[in-house]
Amino acid sequence: MAIPRIAPYPLADTGPLPGPVVDWRPNGKRAALLVHDMQNYFLRAFDRTREPVSTVVPNIRRLIDAFDAVGAPVFYSVQPPAQAPERRGLLTDFWGTGIADDDEAAVIPELSPGAAHHRVTKWRYSAFERTDLRQALAFAGRDQLLITGVYAHMGCQVSAADAFMNDVQPFIIADAVADFSATEHHDAVHWVGRRAGVALRTSTVLSALTDGASGRDA
Repeated sequence: MAIPRIAPYPLADTGPLPGPVVDWRPNGKRAALLVHDMQNYFLRAFDRTREPVSTVVPNIRRLIDAFDAVGAPVFYSVQPPAQAPERRGLLTDFWGTGIADDDEAAVIPELSPGAAHHRVTKWRYSAFERTDLRQALAFAGRDQLLITGVYAHMGCQVSAADAFMNDVQPFIIADAVADFSATEHHDAVHWVGRRAGVALRTSTVLSALTDGASGRDA
């Protein structure tokens, strides 16, 4: 029941972004960045030298640095190791016992959290479930959440839905998330973009943060 090896796929195979439904634009004074589950345990399923991860990881790094530069908060969701059965619950039925130790639980070195970043201990697919993420966003005065990480069709998509249902505008960054396959990646990005938020690329977000405006790219 462990996570299977994931075959490489080009990000180009995930297709164009969905057309906009709403006119939301990332704003450095309103936005927070979520680095979702970028832990050794989850990344070991990929060939790190090939797409999607070879592009996704540098893009997340660029976004972290850009958020730091404008003083916008960065949140990391991290699942803890050696979860007790009563904590892990039904996840065990689908995925086994999960992360075994601190090494597997660590965020990959390229994206290691800094002193000013925030960690959210995560217990379910959504970064909002059984955490204080919603309260932390409110305390920081943030009502936009830009979502990066793994896996797009599980935790990233469900976190976007929860953000939407908590009146936080979600943005899924299509070239800063990775998934089990190009099809699942595409479907997650399109579901969020059509039903709960906005799908953007990293370059668009970086322009929005530096220029105060956001265009749409397809």
